[in-house]
Amino acid sequence: MAVLLSAGTATQAQEVRTLEEGQQPATATMQQMEWLTGYWEGSGFGGDCIEVWTPAADNAMQGIFRFVMNDTLVFTEYMHVFAHDNTLSIKLKHFSRDLSGWEEQAEWTTFPLVAIEGQTAYFNGLTYARTGNTLIIKLLLYEGDREYEEEFRFEKKTL
Repeated sequence: MAVLLSAGTATQAQEVRTLEEGQQPATATMQQMEWLTGYWEGSGFGGDCIEVWTPAADNAMQGIFRFVMNDTLVFTEYMHVFAHDNTLSIKLKHFSRDLSGWEEQAEWTTFPLVAIEGQTAYFNGLTYARTGNTLIIKLLLYEGDREYEEEFRFEKKTL
C-alpha cells in the first residue's frame, strides 16, 4: 500500500487534530474511552471494515481492525489503547493477509492523545467520534507531498 501514516506532524486538518511541537498530550483515564467498547461494522478505503474493542483491563483496551476489498482480505491491525503518565495513547501494528508485519518487530505506530470531548477522542492524527450507534474514525494520511483525511464509518452491531 502506497499510503504512509504520520503521527508526528504539527498540522491540523478538518476534524483531525495533531499535537503542536512541544505540546504535551492531554490528561485522561481509560474510563473516558469505555464508549468505544464493542463490535463495529462499516466502510473505509473503498472497502468493508470491522473494528472490535474489548472492555478495559489492566488500564488498557485491545482492538482489532480488518479491511476487506472485493471479498479479499487486504490487511488487519492489532490496536492497544493504554493509560500512562496521566494520559492515553493508541499503539497499533499492521499485518498483511499472510500475517507479515508492516512495522519492524519492536516498532509500533503510536498516536498520543490530543483531547477527549465527550464521546470524541482526538489522538495525534486520528479521531474516534461516537454518536449513538455510529462511530466515525478520521485518519490523517500522507502520500508523497499530499496530506489527506480518510473517513471510516461504522455501525455498532451485536456479535
